[in-house]
Amino acid sequence: MGKTSLISRILNYSKQKGYRTVSLNLWSKENLNDLNNFLQGFCATLSYELGLEDKIDQSWKRRLSSQVNCTNYFKDYLLKNIDVPLVLGLDDIDKIFPYPEIAQEFFALLRAWHENGKNEEIWQKLRLVIAHSQEVYVSLNVNQSPFNVGLSVEIGEFNATQIKELVERHQLNWSDTQIEQLRGMIDGHPYLLRTALYQIATGNLTLEQFLKVAPTDEGLFRGFLHPYLSLLEEDKLLKAAFQKVINSDIPVKLDSVQTFKLRSLGLIKFKGNQVQCLCNLYCLYFRERLSE
Repeated sequence: MGKTSLISRILNYSKQKGYRTVSLNLWSKENLNDLNNFLQGFCATLSYELGLEDKIDQSWKRRLSSQVNCTNYFKDYLLKNIDVPLVLGLDDIDKIFPYPEIAQEFFALLRAWHENGKNEEIWQKLRLVIAHSQEVYVSLNVNQSPFNVGLSVEIGEFNATQIKELVERHQLNWSDTQIEQLRGMIDGHPYLLRTALYQIATGNLTLEQFLKVAPTDEGLFRGFLHPYLSLLEEDKLLKAAFQKVINSDIPVKLDSVQTFKLRSLGLIKFKGNQVQCLCNLYCLYFRERLSE
């Protein structure tokens, strides 16, 4: 939906303001089985990105908890050794969600650092920017969650005015009918729109060609859609729920678990208390393949 692009622009703006910036998207599975290893890896990566010596072995105290050690490393070493604010971007942080023991402690830590900034000058150097593509389904105490403080921005679909502006920015002189044809296939999905308009604007294909091949494996989105197909084939209940959506011409009611999963994947959108497929491209592409 554009979250990685947004976080990159925020960090670039911060850099222009003279701040130090670090962007992390290193949520590898081997580090998500043990909280201590995870937090040490987190601190080691930040040390490297900031050009500082890794002093984890000297700083990590055996009798203190991992969270306290990580907090002390940030406060007494990382933040103390930079003289400007640090903007820390954490992208795709939802990859931690399936590991509740890691997620609960790490997110509580981020919340605590945010709260520390209200009272301690050293913590005011730290600015957190967190991006995630799924709903927050980790069970967190309201006072430990980093997702209900600060400024929350939900990146949704482009509306008709924004789509028209995007078409014009690609220097395409289209009629309202042509814009509606594009919208009829991919609705307002930012990534799908941007990809399609770029390919059309650069002369790689026409609008008519795009509309013809978009829901096929010859189209632009095969690589984008195939991982979703694999996920749906692996989960019979999720597959059945999505088949109910794409085989209906009107919004349908699903159970809360399957609704949550499909919404988190970005495959459906709400219509009141019911749901429908996010766009016609998804209906056409998955209707044929999931029936096989």
